[in-house]
Amino acid sequence: FWETISEEHGIDGEGQWVGDNETQQLERIDVYYNEASGGKYVPRAVLVDLEPGTMNSVRAGKNGHLFRPDNFVYGQVHL
Repeated sequence: FWETISEEHGIDGEGQWVGDNETQQLERIDVYYNEASGGKYVPRAVLVDLEPGTMNSVRAGKNGHLFRPDNFVYGQVHL
């Protein structure tokens, strides 16, 4: 999902806008991204799961470094 959204809005792998159509690509970018310092775009997402292994897979993935670390939420159920 995030690879497609990044491509459509001209966001590169480092979160920088490198698109070729500023009017179309940046007009509604705030639906999916927050603009952080230095012009970097950070996905607007909270990732939730019960086990940390899934979150580690996302972090290690191609776009994992784009997400804010505090937006990863996981926990274990103790019965």
